[in-house]
Amino acid sequence: MTPHIVLRGLRVGDIGWVAHRQGILYAQEYGWDGTFEALVAEIAAQFVKNFEAEWENAWIAERDGQVLGSVFLVKVSEQEAKLRLLYVEPEARGVGLGRRLTQECIAFAQAKGYPKLTLWTNDILHAARRIYQEAGFVLVSEEQHHSFGVDLVGQYWSLDLRASH
Repeated sequence: MTPHIVLRGLRVGDIGWVAHRQGILYAQEYGWDGTFEALVAEIAAQFVKNFEAEWENAWIAERDGQVLGSVFLVKVSEQEAKLRLLYVEPEARGVGLGRRLTQECIAFAQAKGYPKLTLWTNDILHAARRIYQEAGFVLVSEEQHHSFGVDLVGQYWSLDLRASH
């Protein structure tokens, strides 16, 4: 039997791990350079430095002490929260972990009374985009950009939390 994947809160050491793993995975899978790892580290560091426990949260997916993924929910304003840094390790993909992490964000944002949950991603991240679409997020806008050493199409997505799901 496969050990159960648990979701836990952020601990010391997680920020470095998340930046490290996302940097490596996105370099291997998409050819992104070290500026992506730096962006992840910057977002995660700001999360810790400015953390508002009443309005924000982070979930680390773990099995037998091994981190398998994570997601962060960041307060933008009283009207908007942002889903950030969703990722799942390759060996944990295909079992619904990305959906589970996304649903945790949505449930937390709803419980806190945010009317809107937003996110930014890139169009080549097909699995993540599928998760967002299935969760009810709507594509708001797209823009071409050159980041992480490659040409990309950034996408802004939004979920109306006042609508019933």
